Amino acid sequence: MLIPIHDANALRHISTPYVTRALIAINILVWLVMLPEGAGDLANRIVAMFGFIPALVTHHAVLPEALRGVPPEATFVTYAFIHGGITHIGINMIFLWIFGDNVEDALGHVRFLLFYLACAAAGAGMHLLLSGQAEAPLIGASGAISGVVVAYALLHPHVRLWVLVFFGIPVPLPAFIPLAFWIGQQFFALISGYGESVSFAAHVGGIIAGGLLVLVMRRPGVPLFGREVARSREAPEEPVPVTPWRRIENGRDATAKDGKEPPRHRWGR
Repeated sequence: MLIPIHDANALRHISTPYVTRALIAINILVWLVMLPEGAGDLANRIVAMFGFIPALVTHHAVLPEALRGVPPEATFVTYAFIHGGITHIGINMIFLWIFGDNVEDALGHVRFLLFYLACAAAGAGMHLLLSGQAEAPLIGASGAISGVVVAYALLHPHVRLWVLVFFGIPVPLPAFIPLAFWIGQQFFALISGYGESVSFAAHVGGIIAGGLLVLVMRRPGVPLFGREVARSREAPEEPVPVTPWRRIENGRDATAKDGKEPPRHRWGR
């Protein structure tokens, strides 16, 4: 697994990524509520009430009255704020911290929140499509964050990204290399059936949604594929042209103020 730890990518349109920080805070708060040893029953109730259970959506199962929380349709989003162990929430929040601020910068606060929730819903939708009768709850922000990752890859593929590889060695790479590798892993795992405890369908659903939504939800004028960077390297600004002519009359510079050659006198014959 490649774990991102830093990107050299300054914000251009916002000063503070309020939505990204709020999402991280909410996820951590919910996790802390579920964490204490004495809260095991509470944690199970939260998962049952707010986790995404495909069988409830397709009406193949019904929860006991005591465990009914929000309507099944609402769990397309609520499941993304519930996590299991520290590794689960830790990796998800690191990804969101590294990539979320720049995607929020490119979309704007409100549109980024809508984008994030839509990617979460798309992740649940893909999970539902492939596991329509499953009774095990789906939890975690991976679907939403998968959308954030692919949006970042499309917006900033050439940014230097520091990732941990080879048992924790930090390596700087252009962002498109580790992110393309990570995205490819999700599709491969889904096709191969790897990892029964992980819903790679949710990851792929978020990836597809994120790749499509960033095309239409980014701010006007925000380029894709780091085109601003590419243009600045390939076509540097041209130097200000120097006036190739100067006229001196009676010891004074008679060149036109607008830089154009002054008209020449025509003498009669």
